[in-house]
Amino acid sequence: MNPLFDRLRARCRRLAADNRGAALIEAAVIAPVLVLLAIGGFEVSRMVSRQSELQSGASDAEAIALAANAGAATDTTTLKSILMSKLSLSSDQVDVTKRYRCDAATTLVNSADSCSGGAVVSTYVEIQLRDTFTPIWSRIGVAGTLNYNVDRLVQLS
Repeated sequence: MNPLFDRLRARCRRLAADNRGAALIEAAVIAPVLVLLAIGGFEVSRMVSRQSELQSGASDAEAIALAANAGAATDTTTLKSILMSKLSLSSDQVDVTKRYRCDAATTLVNSADSCSGGAVVSTYVEIQLRDTFTPIWSRIGVAGTLNYNVDRLVQLS
């Protein structure tokens, strides 16, 4: 046999039997996966938290609108400013409008004057909240921006 080939085979056997760097190699493979899982869990919790904040803000606005209907001095402009302040949203991300239903119509109108003279007019407040969230993993092309849309329709009368 060839002595060079025998030495090469012996070295390969010793290298295969040597496990001193196995833990380092395993850690090098597993560590990036664990880091990505941790970042993913953190980002998902932030997304869920923001959705919960928006839902809570809409519920608070509903309570304020109902209290205003019972006599408290709060109009749609004040309600909008409260939502903007509480949820750190800009003016174009919050809409608070009064809407009206004529009798049992399925659609709402923007003015009570649109209803006929003898119609029963129901008053509503429509609350729309919009926000966006860009997770950190979108920087590496995994996903894009998440859009939040929270809509509430509150019947006042």
